[in-house]
Amino acid sequence: MFATGQGRKTDATDAHSIALVGTRMAGLRPVVNDKQLALLRILVDRRRSLGEDHTRMVSQLHQLLLELIPGGAKKSLSAAQAKALLATVRPRDGVGKTRRRVAAELIGDLERVYRRAKEADKELKELVASTGTTLKDLHGIGPSGAARLLVEVGDITRFPNRAHFASWNGTAPIDASSGEQVRHRLSRAGNRQINRVLHIMATVQLRSPTEGRAYFDRKKTSGKTSMEAMRALKRRLSDIVYRQMIDDATAATATGPGGHRETTTDSSVTSSHPHAGSSEKSLPGPATPQPRTTLAAAS
Repeated sequence: MFATGQGRKTDATDAHSIALVGTRMAGLRPVVNDKQLALLRILVDRRRSLGEDHTRMVSQLHQLLLELIPGGAKKSLSAAQAKALLATVRPRDGVGKTRRRVAAELIGDLERVYRRAKEADKELKELVASTGTTLKDLHGIGPSGAARLLVEVGDITRFPNRAHFASWNGTAPIDASSGEQVRHRLSRAGNRQINRVLHIMATVQLRSPTEGRAYFDRKKTSGKTSMEAMRALKRRLSDIVYRQMIDDATAATATGPGGHRETTTDSSVTSSHPHAGSSEKSLPGPATPQPRTTLAAAS
């Protein structure tokens, strides 16, 4: 199609390409309609939407309070705090009164969003717990992060090893070496939602005296910049998440029905904190035919 000079991407061309892959490629995995994951996706998307609404409303409220109160309000502002501040304002002109009324409406909207977010968190927490995942045991991953990992990753065994998983989620560094200078840069590719989960996980670990914080500090001491140290930390956390999900899949296979397979993973990560190692490899090379990650047989 492209050799003829047409170069057009159409639905018919896409369908033809997919048909070729489906009929000629070996080892393809069938699509499974997992109703539990579908439900989890609806809830986690809803929770994200509520968070975005909250951020937007707080931003609008800050703008109004800045015009109503000298100096405005503090950055981390709750609905109750905003209501208390607004109670001290008594504008006399029509513009000021309108600002105060709109601010009061925004505060009411914030209270409703907060209640809905709290209910969504509770429902999400219960549904994540029902999946049997242990992702929440990892420092820095909550119900929303665990749910996002489950719905985006699906079957973790589709990744042959941790390097492929890191390449998929965008934490594998890209080789940017030139001449004798050997360096890597941050990848902007990959699944950005999972990359965000790992970024939040790294940020949470940096706030406490965790091994993640110690790992970050060691990278800084070795001469890396803060951005490079954060990239290295996220790459290590990707390995940890991969190992945890493989362990969960193995446990589920051992206790559930169906056939069982052996496991061949190359991850050496055994805890929720990063350790020094050789995990900072860049993107894996060209794909070669190889068996997918399999699960351990039940004893």
